[in-house]
Amino acid sequence: MRRKLSPEILDGLPSTDPRAIRSRRELRRINAWMGNARWLAGALRPRWRCGVDRMVTDLGTGDGWVTWATLCRMSRGEAVEGARRLNLVDQQPVVSEPTLERFRQRGWQTTVMADDAQTALTRPEVAGGDVVLANLFLHHFDDTALGGLLAAAAGACTLMVACEPRRSPMARWGVRLLGCIGCGEVTRHDARVSVEAGFLDGEISALWPTDGGWRMTERRVGPFSHLFVAWREGRAAG
Repeated sequence: MRRKLSPEILDGLPSTDPRAIRSRRELRRINAWMGNARWLAGALRPRWRCGVDRMVTDLGTGDGWVTWATLCRMSRGEAVEGARRLNLVDQQPVVSEPTLERFRQRGWQTTVMADDAQTALTRPEVAGGDVVLANLFLHHFDDTALGGLLAAAAGACTLMVACEPRRSPMARWGVRLLGCIGCGEVTRHDARVSVEAGFLDGEISALWPTDGGWRMTERRVGPFSHLFVAWREGRAAG
């Protein structure tokens, strides 16, 4: 089955709508269930140098929970050395002040950017960074728009890691279980739409720029997730 893009309810709700607040809370549970922070950190770790300057740009941050969980896994046992800059990009920023304070306590100089992802990636303060992260974000774009976004990402990092829905019978089966863990109508609808717009092996890689010495890997992780990693040969993330 080809990718099918349909509007997600959460994207059209004001951030203060009770249904949006509930759905974001449920998304934390779903991300934990899928293990996405673990997959992101596992892909980062082999190419992550400790104790040096680094800049991470996170696309479609949402409430920042997955970003927080991922970077906590990366910094366990690491001495706080070098500058740590973190850009949290979302058109409707909903990262709370307590969450931002947690990042600061871990040594991250954090900037919240209320912008679309492609524009943010071309800003001077972002372009030329080290790492671009995306969690359950790339599937919102059709192939044409996604190709443009990935080209911008390739110009803004030496390593990109994205964890997306897997377009598979197993993932569709998992969507049917969401009511059993207390997820409401908005989350159940959006999860089904997300799986229909998800990815299979090679689909993101085919849209990544072919120049610049990039290497890529793309595969299923866990029963429901799809992991894409692109890195410049011979260069570790700062």
